[in-house]
Amino acid sequence: MRSLFLKLTLAFLLISVVAALLVGLFSRLATSREFDRLVSQQATENFVAAAAQYYAENGSWAGASETLHNGPPLPAGAPEVGRGPRFVLVDLNQNVVVGSGNFQTGQRMRMMEMMGMMQSSPVVVNGQRVGTVYSLGNPRLEPREIEYVRRLQNSLWLAALGSAVAALVLGVFLARTLTRPVRELTQAIRSMAQGDLHQTVPVRSQDELGELAAAFNHMSQEMAHANHLRRQMTADIAHDLRTPLTVLNGYLEALRDGVLPPSPERYEVMYSEVRHLTHLVEDLRTLSLADAGELSMQPQAVQPRLLLEQTAAAFQHQAAQQHVQLRVVAEEPLPEMWADTARMEQVLDNLVSNALHHTPAEGEIILSARAAEDGVELRVRDTGEGMDAQTLPQIFERFYRADSARQNSASGLGLAITKSLVELHGGRIRAESPGLGQGSTFIVWMPARL
Repeated sequence: MRSLFLKLTLAFLLISVVAALLVGLFSRLATSREFDRLVSQQATENFVAAAAQYYAENGSWAGASETLHNGPPLPAGAPEVGRGPRFVLVDLNQNVVVGSGNFQTGQRMRMMEMMGMMQSSPVVVNGQRVGTVYSLGNPRLEPREIEYVRRLQNSLWLAALGSAVAALVLGVFLARTLTRPVRELTQAIRSMAQGDLHQTVPVRSQDELGELAAAFNHMSQEMAHANHLRRQMTADIAHDLRTPLTVLNGYLEALRDGVLPPSPERYEVMYSEVRHLTHLVEDLRTLSLADAGELSMQPQAVQPRLLLEQTAAAFQHQAAQQHVQLRVVAEEPLPEMWADTARMEQVLDNLVSNALHHTPAEGEIILSARAAEDGVELRVRDTGEGMDAQTLPQIFERFYRADSARQNSASGLGLAITKSLVELHGGRIRAESPGLGQGSTFIVWMPARL
């Protein structure tokens, strides 16, 4: 049995049959019991009324046994089948006035015998109790009453059967409703397994199945996006590798064929291309190790201000050559960060290099730090090109390229590596910009040392 629909249908069928049997059984028992109780109650009330009437007319119980022995008068034409003596009438002295069964008229009833009776009803005349009627048990039903109970019970069984059929039909509908999203998800997953990652399924409800469908759609979109980035990354890597290799190949062929004479300048160009290739390969290696969680980390207590000042000192000469002002602004005192110094220097180097690449002459780059949210917030703010709202969400993607993209390294992986390094420390990074031409700010939050 491999079909979920069939399993659910059979489960609903089993539940329906069991429920119908239980309802029918309990209804039959309850109907018989309540009908017997009703008949007994009516017979008792009639007998008590007849006894009270007799006493009111005669002033005593003399002769009551002959008159009341066979029970209360029945309606005209009513059959007496099954109607036997079933009541015992006792006066105030506990003497049996009307006997039945083992209780004979004239004998005195003991307390234990009275306590063993099923029920008792007082006989009251003019507000005074003149006797007690004891019931010996439920009366035997007449054939017409038995037929009535039988028809009523059959009707209950038919109602239970109808309820079971209705429950089964409803169960089949519910089974189809429940399994339909599962079938759609299964088909979509099979399509994804065959390489078509652009799959969505309808969200038909707001319950757990609806949440599952929405989660699948989100996963499908993320996988399709990741696959697109992977293809784009492969194309960009091929492009970044091909460009320096083409330059090197051209120079080497020209030198080999004697077309170009060797010179220090040409060797410097070739060496520059080799360094570009080395940088690209190193960036790819760093990123792959960060993704795998295998990047070597040696965390220690780090002074945020000292880290900013060292970074500013390293780039001060380049900033001066570009006529860009580079300065450090840090609050005092600042909590120490728990981080790998070399990796955090790489993070700030990438951000400052990126800022210098996009800040024109006479611009300004400010490195700042302040205490925030159980940690330290490092900021690299520039007055450069800025970014639009469409660029900001994608700025940390690998090989993302746009006119306003903030990638600092030639490989196009600088900000992606920066984000991975920050997250490996348990930190967060985000970028802010009022718009194009209004500068940008990169904000890094790092946890403080415990």
